[in-house]
Amino acid sequence: MPAFSTLSAQETVQQEAQPVQYKPTALQMKIGYFSYNEVLHTMSDYLSVLEVLGNLRTQYESEMRNAEKEFAEKYEAFLEVQHSLAAAIREKRQSELQNMMERNVAFKEEAMRQLAEAEEKAMLPVRKRIADAIRKVGGERAYVVIVNTDSNACPYLSPTMAEDITTLLKDILK
Repeated sequence: MPAFSTLSAQETVQQEAQPVQYKPTALQMKIGYFSYNEVLHTMSDYLSVLEVLGNLRTQYESEMRNAEKEFAEKYEAFLEVQHSLAAAIREKRQSELQNMMERNVAFKEEAMRQLAEAEEKAMLPVRKRIADAIRKVGGERAYVVIVNTDSNACPYLSPTMAEDITTLLKDILK
């Protein structure tokens, strides 16, 4: 009885083709949020990593200061006698100073690279602990998503749908 239908065949097909839109309620969809930096900075693991990296950085800085001091002393000594040196000797010393400066620059670059690599390697277990704690809390509390609110990445979260889990994570990770 097509005459009694209120929808045309085209409208019926269009309705069937459209997906059903699911609108979860506040009770069905929960969001957790936290400050990654705040959690990180309270972890004893992180504080230990900072100490180790600080010691390594101090060693590199000390070595760089020694190299700069040695270069400055040789350069000053060269400046004092450069006018009295034969051209070949003067060029040899200038070349030595240039090589020394290039080695110092290369050492600084290598030191920075190694420090960054050491930091990345040292932070892996710390980041893994945080990720594991986030997954644990997310599973236990049935969150749909957990958001890191650092850097103003998420300026608003509905208080009826979101819960601050920063303190909870800090307690788990102590």
